[in-house]
Amino acid sequence: MLAILDVHQDNGAGWYEEGEGRKLTFHLLLVTYGKCVYWVNEEKVILEKGDMLLIPGHIPYYGKSIPTVVHTKYVINFRKTAAECALPLLRLQEPLRRRLGCFEVIQERLRAILTQYKERPAYYELMAEALLTEALIFINQETDRGIITSEKHRRVDSMKQYISTHYRERVTKEELGDVINTTPNYAATLFKAVTNQTISEYVHNQRMKTAVYMLTESQLMISEIADYLGYNDVSYFYRIFKRSTGSSPSDFLHERSSTV
Repeated sequence: MLAILDVHQDNGAGWYEEGEGRKLTFHLLLVTYGKCVYWVNEEKVILEKGDMLLIPGHIPYYGKSIPTVVHTKYVINFRKTAAECALPLLRLQEPLRRRLGCFEVIQERLRAILTQYKERPAYYELMAEALLTEALIFINQETDRGIITSEKHRRVDSMKQYISTHYRERVTKEELGDVINTTPNYAATLFKAVTNQTISEYVHNQRMKTAVYMLTESQLMISEIADYLGYNDVSYFYRIFKRSTGSSPSDFLHERSSTV
């Protein structure tokens, strides 16, 4: 259904690009830090962290860095391999800009696509296309549910902020309900509806990001890292890590020992 033409990550200032006129192609970007600016059909669009922009190939555009403002983003250029597509998102005739509630989910998929193209394991193109399809489905599902209000974004951001300082502990829906001054069940429902992750999934993902960093940048043993992140059972830590990253903690430990 999809064929990836190019995938890359832009960093820093001094970036510029433009494109237009390729039938059945799309330009997808996700801003992960800072701000940048696009002109799409001569209309100025300022994008910042959490914003997604999908531009059908027949629409002219160009983008550039904002002077003195650093930004990072993932960019994927792809095309449909058939004119018909089950995803309404890929039948759009106008660009789609959206601040994603499921930002972290999409970011992880795009990061994984870039890793596939960098490392080029067996069947990497099929895997990358499957990841892109999954990301587009998540975006389409969120689009179908309608615009997420700024108030809902604000409440979920408050819950994420609480998790960012307590993710090594057990985070409950009761605590998050207190954070946004609502009932525990509503807090859990809102978090899932906006982020496409349960509270538990989000907490585990935050722990795994720290685990990857500690496995590659520290000299702690796996059991010590697991304990630091709140996992009393090392085998459970292994299972969560494998499910989240596709690799075992030992793989990262081996990489560390070979480079130190």
